[in-house]
Amino acid sequence: MEKPKGAGGTTGGVGRYLSGLLMMCVGTYLFLSKVIVTTGAFSHGFGFGTHLYAVGNGYGITGGMIFIPFIIGIVMIFWNSKNPLGWVLSGFSLIALIVGIIVNIRMTLAPMSAFDMIVLIVLMAGGAGLFFSSLRSYDN
Repeated sequence: MEKPKGAGGTTGGVGRYLSGLLMMCVGTYLFLSKVIVTTGAFSHGFGFGTHLYAVGNGYGITGGMIFIPFIIGIVMIFWNSKNPLGWVLSGFSLIALIVGIIVNIRMTLAPMSAFDMIVLIVLMAGGAGLFFSSLRSYDN
């Protein structure tokens, strides 16, 4: 008679699987709740690494500089929707805006005690160990 299959189709055990999954989820939630996400987009340029140069002075690419071709592209689309230049202008401008915001995302870890950090690590790493060990077969 064949043994009943558990987690992942193995005889590893559903209890280890669920407890490991729960520990990983709780640890990851607690860790991500301590991450502070900020952005500086539109205030210091987009930080693409490229600059517009005028008379030797470098000017960063700002959000307003990206909105101008976007607005022109939108006007061109509403004037004649079959104009490919309008679609290209508005499409590239929209992509540049999204990339500029993503590039300027800053993530920092909130201050926490050593105990909090140890609990986070034990929950995430211990949960991962239990979770992945449940996917092995345990033949007695």
